[in-house]
Amino acid sequence: MSLAEKQKQASPLMIIIAFATVYIVWGSTYFFIAKAVAHIPPFILGAIRFIAAGILLLVWCAIRKEKLFDPAQIKIAAITGVLLLFVGTGAVIYVETALPSSLVGVLIASQAIWLVLWDKDNWKTNLTNRNTVLGLLIGLAGVVLLFLESINSISLQAGTFGFIISFIILFIGMQSWSGGSIYSKKHSKGSSTVNSAWQMLAAGIVFIPASFINKEWPGFQWQAVPAESWLSALYLVVMGSLAGYSAYVWLLSVRPVAQVGTHVYVNPVVAVLLGVLFAGESMSGLQIVGLAVILTSVLLINLSKYRKQKNVSETVGSAPSTGKVTVAGAGKPAISADC
Repeated sequence: MSLAEKQKQASPLMIIIAFATVYIVWGSTYFFIAKAVAHIPPFILGAIRFIAAGILLLVWCAIRKEKLFDPAQIKIAAITGVLLLFVGTGAVIYVETALPSSLVGVLIASQAIWLVLWDKDNWKTNLTNRNTVLGLLIGLAGVVLLFLESINSISLQAGTFGFIISFIILFIGMQSWSGGSIYSKKHSKGSSTVNSAWQMLAAGIVFIPASFINKEWPGFQWQAVPAESWLSALYLVVMGSLAGYSAYVWLLSVRPVAQVGTHVYVNPVVAVLLGVLFAGESMSGLQIVGLAVILTSVLLINLSKYRKQKNVSETVGSAPSTGKVTVAGAGKPAISADC
């Protein structure tokens, strides 16, 4: 089934709910990762989070009597899970042991640019669309404005070498997440819920040997972890993985990646608001300007996609019927503008 056909079948209300979940919930995960990783080693946290979420989601799929054991589907989901969750999210979790979550958020924001560059099949469409390109660049500028003061102070405190190492780890994670997103969009088959379950379970399993390699178990004491960290881990399982990640995977199947990728600009906004509301932080005039710029970028990208879909719908609706069906690509699904 082509992306255009999936878009027609997707409920507008469900799309709005899914975007709200990815925007708001994932923006909050930076805050809760920082709380959890303060007392739980990063790779152990990754294993707990994704194995628990994967098992719960598989049980839910079994209750709904969905097909669970398709070898081809599991293989694709496992590859996607390792790329997105183990390498991509794992990099975020690991780096937050050394850097504040707000700074990690601004670095991750550049991921939208990498999504454009990874989506080779749609370079012509994306890189010639003025609104999409402007939206991406304006969004990145907005995020930099949002955390400009934090970047200047933190980079000096952390030291140049530590900052560079952290950035390299995040850069690898961003490339893995971008490549995994494109791979998932092109190759995933079957139920998006089942795909999410296997992706999380596969990633969680890979986190286990990584935790031993990183020598996290000898000094880890379960009873010493405070309730705040366990509750943060629970939030990451339920909201970050079951709700947020499942919504992301579903959106990838029904919306262009350029649109889905706007979450990397909105997530830092949520991180700032959480800091103001719950961590006693304040917002400067520069940060308020950054918030406005980010929202403008999201509007530009989404407006571009809306206009394109509206024009296509009007063209199809006004075209006379010939009784013939045009297939986009010989035996391949039609994938519209992604980034």
